This record gives sequence, C-alpha cells and structure tokens, in this order.
Amino acid sequence: MSTLRALARAKAVAAGVAQPVATVRHLHLSERPLVLVPLILAGEANAPLAVLVGDEPDRPTLLVVPQPRNRDQRFGFAADLAAVVLPYLDGHRGVVEAVPADRGREVRHRYVDAPQVLVPNPGGVDFVRLLGRSTRFRRTDGEYPVHPSVPLLGRWLTFLAERAEHPGSSMLPAMTEALSLHWATGQSPLEDQHLPALLGWIAPPSGTTGGQAAARAEDPAHHPPAGPTTDPGFDNAVLGPAIDAWQAAQDDPVARRAAYAELEGALHGQLAPTWALMWRGVALLRALPPGARVAGRWAADRDAFTGYAEHIDAGGQPQPRRDSAVAAAQRLHRLERALTSYAVQRAYDDPLVLADHRLTGEAFAGEVTLADPTRIDDTGRRPVLRPRIMVATTDPVLVSPGTALYSPARPAQKARVVFVTRQDAGRTEVVLELSGGMGRSMTPPPGSVPEVGERLTYTTLSDAFLPAGAFPAPEETPWTHGGPPADHPD
Repeated sequence: MSTLRALARAKAVAAGVAQPVATVRHLHLSERPLVLVPLILAGEANAPLAVLVGDEPDRPTLLVVPQPRNRDQRFGFAADLAAVVLPYLDGHRGVVEAVPADRGREVRHRYVDAPQVLVPNPGGVDFVRLLGRSTRFRRTDGEYPVHPSVPLLGRWLTFLAERAEHPGSSMLPAMTEALSLHWATGQSPLEDQHLPALLGWIAPPSGTTGGQAAARAEDPAHHPPAGPTTDPGFDNAVLGPAIDAWQAAQDDPVARRAAYAELEGALHGQLAPTWALMWRGVALLRALPPGARVAGRWAADRDAFTGYAEHIDAGGQPQPRRDSAVAAAQRLHRLERALTSYAVQRAYDDPLVLADHRLTGEAFAGEVTLADPTRIDDTGRRPVLRPRIMVATTDPVLVSPGTALYSPARPAQKARVVFVTRQDAGRTEVVLELSGGMGRSMTPPPGSVPEVGERLTYTTLSDAFLPAGAFPAPEETPWTHGGPPADHPD
C-alpha cells in the first residue's frame, strides 16, 4: 500500500466516507456494458446455480439451474447463457475502421467497439474463466453432445478471462477492483472485495457513516453476498430445502413447477440487490472524466477482440489447456510490458497517482525559474538545438546528473539532468537540457519549451515504446521445455 493510499484510508476513517485517490477514470466504460452476476453452489467446483445477466438496468435475465450437480442441466444452463451473451458479442462486430500500420505503409481494420462484461468481484472473473474452461472443449456430436453454442461460448469466455489478466484492459473488469482503483475506504483491502460494504463507504446513506453502512451491508439479513458463493445460512434454511422439494416433485408436474418458481424467487432475491449495486457502481464511475490514455488502452482491447473474432471465423482451434514453455514465456513478457506501461500511463494521466512517485523520489514538481529556449549545442559534428531550463522544487530530488526525465505535459520531450543544486530550507534547483518535441529547425515553436513561471512535473517514468523480447522457436527449446527429444547413444 502506498503512502498516499494509507493516508487516504486514515482520512476515510476520520471523515466517515471513502476518499478519492484518482482525479480521472482509469478504465473505459462502455455505453452498453453487459452486467453478469453469478452464483455457484457451495462445495462444488464452479457448479453454476444462477446468474442475472443483461445490458439494461430494468431488464435483467434470470437463469437458474435447479440441480447444479446434474451434468445435463449445467450444459443446458450454458446454452441459455450463450443465447444472451453471444448476441451481445456479435452486436459489436458490425462497423470496422481503417487503422494505419507499419508506419503508414499498410492499413488494417478493426471493430469500432468491443464488448464489456462487468462482474461484481474477482470471484466473478474466476466464474467466467472456469465456465469457459469447462465448456470450450465440449463436443456437439457423439456421446453426451451439447448445443453448438456451448463450446463457442466457452471460447469467448476464456478470451474474456485472459483479457482480464492484461493490465489496463477493460473487457472484463470486476466492479470492486474498478471502484477501489478510484476510492480509498476505511476498511482493509480484503473487505473492499465485498461490493455492498465498498459502496457503503463510497456513498453511505444520509445520516450514516461509511463504517456503519459497511457493517450493515455485511449482515446477510440486510444484504445478501455479492457472490459467487452464497451465504451458509441461506443455503441451509432456503436453498437446500428448495432444491430437495424440486427434486422430490419429478413425478408431479404441478408440484414441480411450484417448486421451481419458489427456487427461482429465492435465487432472484439473492441476486437482485447486487444487480442494483452494479448499476450504482457504473453511475459512480461514469461521473468521473476518462483519463487521456484510456482510449488508447481500449483501442488495444478492440484490436484483441477483432483478432479473436477473425480467429473464430477462420475456424481456429480453442485455447489450449496449457501453454507451451515458449508461449507461457511470451505471455508473461507481454503482461509485464503491459503492467509497466499501465503504471506509467496512470501516473501521466492523474496528478494524484503521480504524487505517489513524488514521495518516493521518482518525480518532482516545481516552477521554471530560468529558461534559455534558443541555446545551441555546437560541441558535436553539427550544431543542434538544446534548450536549458532551471526548475526550483521543494520535493525530494534523488536523481543524479545524466538521468533522463520526462514530463506528462510534454511526453515526447526528453530532459537530461545537467546538475542539481540543493539550497537552504529544502529548496532544490535542477538544471535540465531538453531534446525532442521541438521540430527540426534551430528555433523552437511557441510552447514547445517551458517558459519562466510555468509549473511542471518531471519523472523518471517513460511512456516510450517498449520493444518486445526475443524468444526461441518451440523446436529450438530443449526436450524439457517441449522441444525435440535429445539423442541418446542407447
């Protein structure tokens, strides 16, 4: 936990309400997200019990599995869910846009929009991942066939779950994590995974504090859990008897319909409060302005959606059960690059996020006190424009001469530290030499060089392109990593 977030949590306890830790929204929010609230049977490996799903607050679809241990009913539930999810996914495949590629020498196409599925918490993401794994390899013929939509749904759910692991992706966000990214509460991070309690801190009812609202929300008598597992008291008192009643009424159609209606009503009562909270969370996030670099990350999501849609249309194979050694290393490398880029982009978009780096010495903010915008460096083979500025700051400055710095106000411009002078009363003067972002002439365009009196922030964090690593081909790896077996004299 960072210093500023710890301070924000302490202030939340004192004020009785969650404190903002972001000034902008750091994820894309679709105009028409698909909200999915799942429930699973306790004690079973991702046995679906019910789900409330839809893209309109007033028109949710309730799907129920009367006997989650029954294999046929599980895959019947998957087919019903596919009837809701697949049309939503296909609804984003209508319009494409041309995108320049290879530095403008080529053109590729991608969809102008992509689906966004919202779940209450990380447990909902696990539900999507496990349901995708259990359905994407099912056969539509032979023994135990399933509906043709079931394996297709499994492949799309696996795709969404894999995108959820990608830092900065907005295709399958968990509402608790999205809200915690922007507000700090007076409870622990583990307690923040409880959606009713988290929203109790962010928007407590009138006349109550966040702590009081969270304590009330954690009582199952006042608000059922947000899933995917149910409350043990509900399981023993309501769910178990309702399933037994439905099971016992197999030979009586009237009693069976009555038992199903009772089970459906009980499960709807567990899901409906979380459904309402999900749309409250959407409204809270929508009230924040998006960060400047959110659109770029959403473009990457649209690229991934377009690529996988083309893969399915071409008859491509489902995702493998396990990655090979090379594929796993490549995937880990992509995630690490994305995580580094995501951290830098959040800092560039949000002064509150950048303030954390100022406390650690990775950044400093100050005022330009001197500027020489037309300085020419003629020590090399040809003269080049190299303006210099002096920035006075009271932040701790831990950089040394020669360090490359960047400013969110001018991300294309690099500043090299010439020297650092520490004055009295905690004041530090930093002389910077600028390069880039000023054109090719010997006279910088207006505004390209900071002026005296301008307040800037400089940081060691760079939003420059990170080149991909080089990995061997699978056949070039040793047999222990999936390559060809070694030759033995025997």
